[in-house]
Amino acid sequence: MFRRILRILLIIAFTGLGLGLSYYYMPDKLAGFAISTPATRYGFMGIAAAASGLMGVFLAPSIVEGFIRVTLWLEQILNKMSIQEIVGGVVGLIIGLIIATLLGAAVSWLPWIGGFLKVFVTLVLGYVGVSVGMKRKEELLGFLPRFSKDKPTKTEAKTAQSSKILDTSVIIDGRIADICKSGFIEGPLVIPGFILEELRHIADSSDLLKRNRGRRGLDILNKIRKELDVMVKIHEQDFEELSEVDSKLVKLAQVLNGKIITNDYNLNKVAELQGVKVLNINELANALKPVVLPGEEMTVQIIKDGKEIGQGVAYLDDGTMIVVDSGKKHIGQTIGVIVTSVLQTAAGRMIFAKPKAAEKRSADQDPPSSFDEVNLIG
Repeated sequence: MFRRILRILLIIAFTGLGLGLSYYYMPDKLAGFAISTPATRYGFMGIAAAASGLMGVFLAPSIVEGFIRVTLWLEQILNKMSIQEIVGGVVGLIIGLIIATLLGAAVSWLPWIGGFLKVFVTLVLGYVGVSVGMKRKEELLGFLPRFSKDKPTKTEAKTAQSSKILDTSVIIDGRIADICKSGFIEGPLVIPGFILEELRHIADSSDLLKRNRGRRGLDILNKIRKELDVMVKIHEQDFEELSEVDSKLVKLAQVLNGKIITNDYNLNKVAELQGVKVLNINELANALKPVVLPGEEMTVQIIKDGKEIGQGVAYLDDGTMIVVDSGKKHIGQTIGVIVTSVLQTAAGRMIFAKPKAAEKRSADQDPPSSFDEVNLIG
């Protein structure tokens, strides 16, 4: 709709331009025809206006697309800038243009190059004013009482920069609601519009598992907004030039100077490579698991056999995997084990142990062996 309105306005502008030029600059003779009567004059004006309007019909689409690309480019640049930088640049531009006007008046009287020098001085000083105004924004805006009074404090600036952007996976996971309820999350939670759209598509999927996951994610968002004391913002900005949702998340985090909350390992690495801070709830869960040291004893239930021969696998309440050496024969039983080593990986923590009963039998068998050797010697 916006593009169509711009095209119509451009066609009208081209038609008016042709009509105006033909009215003011039409010669007395054109291609051998004398333009002496009003009817002839108006006829040529109509032909010029129609030709100019037809030119506008052909040129309007490309002009509109170029205008929209330039607008989006400027919008992206301005979104990355703070309001202080924008105001500082505008103030610097005004000061630069005032100085350029004074200097331009001093050089405009020069023959031949006076006009060129005036334009050159205006462009250079305008650019210098914008550059200096943005770099020295704090000192420049300090002279303005309004900005000096309303200048945000460090706490407000920190709060403004602490937006947390939620990923699809972390919303569906559901643990983010419990983390918010505990009060460990500060700053507003930002839910991008394209994430909501992805959740809607998942919730409308024909696959039962995907549909349930999507609906669970929407329920979690409703719970956070209605039941928890956390500020939630829906951010509608989209990046149409990017096709991947992960790329859009990283771009949005760069624009808002925020952090991404996720449990996606690949998104975590991609965001870190591009300088975006990530809060991974899997890493938080691993950090909250109790520390287990070699030699400690615990009671576990062997669930299944392990990858190696004779191994059994058990799990703690927090999901930590315990690999029990010679534990395959105890599948389905609850036994005591002794921790031998702990391995921390990117996927989580693994604990290696051996049955406590085997350790006890080994200790009990040593004295009889020595006793038999003494009897044999005797």
